[in-house]
Amino acid sequence: MAEYKWPDADKRTLIGKRISRVDGPAKVSGKAKYSYDINRPGMLWGKMVRCPHAHAKITAIDTSAAEKMPGVKAVQIVQDVGAEISWMGASIVAVAAVDEPTAIDAARAIKVTYEKLPHMALDTDPKLAGEFVRPANSNSQGDADKAFAEADTVVEGFYGLTMITHCCLESHGSVMEWTDDKSVLAHLSTQAVSGSASNIARPLEISAGNVTVKQDHVGGGFGSKFGPDDWDITAARLSKKAGGKPVKMFNERDAELMVAGARPSAYARVKVAVKKDGTLLGWQSDSWASGGLGGGGSPPLPYIFNIPNQKKQHTAIVNHVGPQRAWRAPSHPQGCLITMSALEDAAAAIKMDPLDFVLKNMDLAGARAQVYTDEFKIAADLIGWKKNWHERGDKTPGPIKRGLGLSLHTWGGGGHPSDCDLVVQPDGSIELKMATQDLGTGTRTTLMIVVADTLGLPLEAVKLSIGDSRLPASGGSGGSTTIAGVSSSARRASLDALDQIFAKAAPALGANPEDLEAVGGAVRVKSNPGKSMSWAQACAKLGAMPITVRGKNPGPGNLGGQGVGGVQMADVSVDVETGIVRINKIVAVQDCGLIIDLKTAESQVYGALIMGVTYALYEEKITDPRTGRMLNPNMEFYKLAGIADVGELVVHMMTGKGYDERGVIGLGEPPVVSPGAVISNAVANAIGVRVGTLPLTPDRVLAALEKKGGSNARI
Repeated sequence: MAEYKWPDADKRTLIGKRISRVDGPAKVSGKAKYSYDINRPGMLWGKMVRCPHAHAKITAIDTSAAEKMPGVKAVQIVQDVGAEISWMGASIVAVAAVDEPTAIDAARAIKVTYEKLPHMALDTDPKLAGEFVRPANSNSQGDADKAFAEADTVVEGFYGLTMITHCCLESHGSVMEWTDDKSVLAHLSTQAVSGSASNIARPLEISAGNVTVKQDHVGGGFGSKFGPDDWDITAARLSKKAGGKPVKMFNERDAELMVAGARPSAYARVKVAVKKDGTLLGWQSDSWASGGLGGGGSPPLPYIFNIPNQKKQHTAIVNHVGPQRAWRAPSHPQGCLITMSALEDAAAAIKMDPLDFVLKNMDLAGARAQVYTDEFKIAADLIGWKKNWHERGDKTPGPIKRGLGLSLHTWGGGGHPSDCDLVVQPDGSIELKMATQDLGTGTRTTLMIVVADTLGLPLEAVKLSIGDSRLPASGGSGGSTTIAGVSSSARRASLDALDQIFAKAAPALGANPEDLEAVGGAVRVKSNPGKSMSWAQACAKLGAMPITVRGKNPGPGNLGGQGVGGVQMADVSVDVETGIVRINKIVAVQDCGLIIDLKTAESQVYGALIMGVTYALYEEKITDPRTGRMLNPNMEFYKLAGIADVGELVVHMMTGKGYDERGVIGLGEPPVVSPGAVISNAVANAIGVRVGTLPLTPDRVLAALEKKGGSNARI
């Protein structure tokens, strides 16, 4: 009977090593096929007519001209007359035609009239939102009033993050076709292959078993691609009307930025009570957020630090700026920025090194306090904190000011439910089958590592089949749950398969099954490695039939954990004449339990840091408050960081004793939490004032410098 655990460090041949992604060559050569690359025989092109208003009611729809156009095969009304539309870009009518130019012309020929309704596009001040304000929650603990009365210093500030939009390089969309009158084949760009079948079937009123979802690669998701969207269901309906012909419908770039989901904004006015020795006494915050009709989420305040005395009020602003969607660690970047900015301001007010300040209050950080402490020591060495940190405001001559900042963060990352089938053939060939997806994070590679390491085989011996909903079901890739879920089920399946093979091979080796091990392409006796047979010889003992073993998560054994901690430090330069911020160096120290592939783990952190630099310095969904129109739905004015913008990135993963025993834990989200806070804090250290709102654009930096007091504000 297998013992369901990960191998000890000295028994690992592949786990924990730096192994390049197996799909890397296909991607860099252009051979990898994304859903957008799918072009089916007889395929039609779908185009959507979108609402030009932020808030309106449809009063009339005329599709007659489009229906008469040569090459137009189907028209589908998405929103009927009388429907109330709540954001610009919402889907109204769709067409399918023999080619893309014809579909574009047909969409232009459709006439939709609207009655414009009052809208709200602002989110910066609840006092300006009027009827669109929704009190969300208020709570307190301890005695905040007493804490502020007894404090040696009370620091006040305003902090916030604007709304940013998802910017997947492969836009949302699909190719939909009816293979018969009750069955749909969907080539969908998704983070949830298994879960999408039922979500497609339901509105089409067919059985989920009659929907096949396929996807080889996905060009970005980050939380925005969990299920089919209205345009995907519309493409399926157009296909039905067109006799089942495939219909390809992907968002154009402007639509992608307007309606494919946004990370909610968050703002807060904060007061922090501290003693002169740095002891945190009290927290008070008046926060608000918005992310469309949902009003945004309530950020976790204060973040990580359970300050003993708190008083908090949160307000939601409902506005007409497009839908919100999960964005890599939902609510954590907001809570982290607000909290860590306020704490660094408190440290500056009492002229205390923020590293000493944070470490002094580490007992408030909960179960991972020691992890953070150990990580900060490593990060401080890597960035030269004690050598380079200075009190707020770089006093050196010249316009270029340099500063350091720090932050810390957490996330869950527990594994999702996951099934897989491991098939072992009598000739020794093996295949792992699982309806998971690889978002580009290395899921393919890590699965192959787990199976190959467990069976004592080289990586290339493992055939992997994923990305098809007909395979054993596995959870969606969200919440950093994928790696722990899929690696655990794959490990269990591999161990169970070994049990069966050992049972067949043991008599020939004159040993008991439990005395055998699989190492280096052979099955051998543990106590006498000379008594062995090749892997192929052992599998031949299975007879004529292959074995198929189902691996499951959850399951027996402690293979996955949850709850991680990470810290970051940033070194930036700011030109006080132009307001331009430059990243010199960011150090990230991160734990995630047992690491399957060190190279892909580090890569996820690098990617998070690049994404973090982008939202800290550039990204912003700019909306005209008078019209509700997004003003920058393009790649020219919706700015993303380039390679020259990110500076030197240093990643250190916490591994070995004390970490590996926790099992595999997800990593995709945690390292994207801190960059906004750590860069904002470094800028404040450099120029001597707080720039309260991200992104830290030159105009905001110059405005803070002009005020001389930065964003300090009264609640």
